[in-house]
Amino acid sequence: MPRRVRIKKNTLIFHVLVWIPLIFVIIFNFIPMGGIIIAFKNYKPGLGIFGSSWVGLENFRRMFLTQDTLRAFRNTLIIAIMKIIANLIVPVIFALLLNEVGNRKYKRLVQTITYLPYFLSWIVLSGILIDLLSPDGGLVNQIITSLGFEPVYFLGDKDIFRYTLVVSDVWKNFGYTTIIYLAALTAIDPNLYEAASIDGAGYIARAWHITLPGIVSFIALMTILGIGQILNAGFDQVFNLYNVSVYSTGDILDTLVYRTGIQQQQYSFSTAVGLFRSVVGIILIATSNFLANRYAGYRVF
Repeated sequence: MPRRVRIKKNTLIFHVLVWIPLIFVIIFNFIPMGGIIIAFKNYKPGLGIFGSSWVGLENFRRMFLTQDTLRAFRNTLIIAIMKIIANLIVPVIFALLLNEVGNRKYKRLVQTITYLPYFLSWIVLSGILIDLLSPDGGLVNQIITSLGFEPVYFLGDKDIFRYTLVVSDVWKNFGYTTIIYLAALTAIDPNLYEAASIDGAGYIARAWHITLPGIVSFIALMTILGIGQILNAGFDQVFNLYNVSVYSTGDILDTLVYRTGIQQQQYSFSTAVGLFRSVVGIILIATSNFLANRYAGYRVF
């Protein structure tokens, strides 16, 4: 049997494994993109996509003139930027501290505990947070009141809600990011630490002059790639935690699209908002890929 035919048969299973998810993506991601035309029409379900009247850019004009959209856009930027910064600082600090732990069993135990929330969905975590942060009997507020302070409405106070989102997002994800930085730390030559110790360098000096420079490329890479997610403030998290009282600071583009499209049945308007978000997201992802390749030598595509 010719070698070329034999190779094809040997790799047939791998081609099948590739084509199955590819077909899934085409059916559920690419084919529905034809519905984007709704953004340029006054869509009415009874008339269908092609029977609905064409309005051009009217939905986009309305989007930029609607206060709810501008508020959601502002909230999305603020929350996303806060998350990017917090998810950069906390894992780096935690990785540096954990890297100094000598007991391997204790180190693995801490890694497992901090990594566990990453595997839980926001539906599960939101239920836990609602119970923990409840002003009426929640564990956190019980501790606060025991110290002589008034209960805090973490999920009902518009001035606190954003910070609650950021802290809970860091709690969920920093364990995973920490593992990335710990892997980067293993690439640093141990002889550098020994030489620094002989020269009298303490922990802070070694961390500042050896550890941080050794992982700075990974830090830059994670930061640059985070730019592509700047319009993704976390729909699952916000949707499961927000309420009407925090719309002014917690409503984001994704929740606005859901509320106007599904609940209020403004299909054309919600499609226009979603299309705008997607276009800006594509531009940011392409930009972050360019910056990652230019400054960190890493390409996503």
